[in-house]
Amino acid sequence: MSNERETGLTLDPKYDANGLITAVVTDAASGEVLMLAHMNAEALELTRTTGEAHFWSRSRKALWKKGETSGHILTVVEMRIDCDQDAVWIIADPAGPACHTNARSCFYRTITPDGLERRDD
Repeated sequence: MSNERETGLTLDPKYDANGLITAVVTDAASGEVLMLAHMNAEALELTRTTGEAHFWSRSRKALWKKGETSGHILTVVEMRIDCDQDAVWIIADPAGPACHTNARSCFYRTITPDGLERRDD
């Protein structure tokens, strides 16, 4: 494979038409998926330089630092990018619930044949 973006060691994010890449966040201690969000170039750079997760809100059309108002900061332990550089994996140490609903993870419901079922684990 000769594609530098896919095999090289240069960070070259492939943003979508809206200038965003997907970011998934997991807990460094448990490996649990905490949240999924989007980043623009500024959010990615701020996350890299500050060590605290920043994202782009598609609904508010604004940059936001996770935990800025709640205090539930996501401190970055490690960041990885996927093979074609259009998704970021943030391994973080959460300072409280990751979800805006105050759930530990945004993925707190299971899809069942009858609908949704809340998980409290």
